[in-house]
Amino acid sequence: MVEHFSHTVKGSGPGLLLAHGGGGGAEANFGPLMDDLTSTHTVVAPDLPGSGATPRSTVPLDLDTVADTMVATAVGAGVERFTILGYSLGTAIAVRAATRHPDRVTGLVLTAGFARMDNRMRLATRVWRELLDGERELLARFLTLVAAGDPALEAMSPDELEESVAWLAGFVPEGTPEQVDLVVASDTTGELADIAVPTLVVAATLDRLASPARSRELAAGIPGAELVEVESGHLIAAEAPEAWRAAVRDFLGRHP
Repeated sequence: MVEHFSHTVKGSGPGLLLAHGGGGGAEANFGPLMDDLTSTHTVVAPDLPGSGATPRSTVPLDLDTVADTMVATAVGAGVERFTILGYSLGTAIAVRAATRHPDRVTGLVLTAGFARMDNRMRLATRVWRELLDGERELLARFLTLVAAGDPALEAMSPDELEESVAWLAGFVPEGTPEQVDLVVASDTTGELADIAVPTLVVAATLDRLASPARSRELAAGIPGAELVEVESGHLIAAEAPEAWRAAVRDFLGRHP
C-alpha cells in the first residue's frame, strides 16, 4: 500500500482528520460540512485506495495498515495531532487509529458507524459486493433502497429518483470492492474500552445499513462517549447535513 493517501488540506487551527466510508470519498461523504469545518480547523481529507486520486490497492486492505496510513497522511501534511471524524467504515478506521496511535489522536467523532457487523449488514454487504461485478444501475437501486431514509426517499419525485440512481451508478469508485471487503473484515469491539479520548457517536436513526443499534453499541463500549441521534438514513450528509454539522460543531467547540 502507498505510504500516504491522496488528500486535500484546508483551513487553519486544530487538526481534524476525515475518514470516509466504503465506496465513498472525502468530498462525497463530508462535502456539506467542509466550509464550516475549515473555518476553525486544519482539515486533512484523504481518499482511501481506489477513491479520488488514491491508486487502487493491488492487495486486500487491512484495517491496521489503512489506519496507519491515514495517520501518516495527516502527519505528512504537517498536522501532528488531530481529532478524527469518521463516517461508516471510517468509524472503524478511526477507532483503530486511536488505539494504535494514542499520541496522535485527541478525539473521535463516529457517525453512522459500527464496531462489528450484524446480520443486516452481512446481508447488505454481501449483495453490495456481488452487484459490483454486474449492472451498476441495479447496484445503485439497491444502495438507494438500503442507504436512504424513508422521508428522503419519499420526498423525491419519480424523475428525481431516477436521476439520483443514475448519478450513483456513475459514481462508484474503482476501489469499492476492496473497501467493501474491509467493511466485512472490520471488528473493533475489543478495542472500545481502551479509547481514552473525548468521543462523540452520531447515530442515524433511520439507517438500514449500519443500524442505530450499532452506533449505540459504540457509545456504550467507549468510556465517557456521548451519543447524539439524528433522524436520517445512512446518507446523513445528504439527508441531514445541518443536524450533523451542529452535532459535530458542538463537540469540537467543547473539545478544542
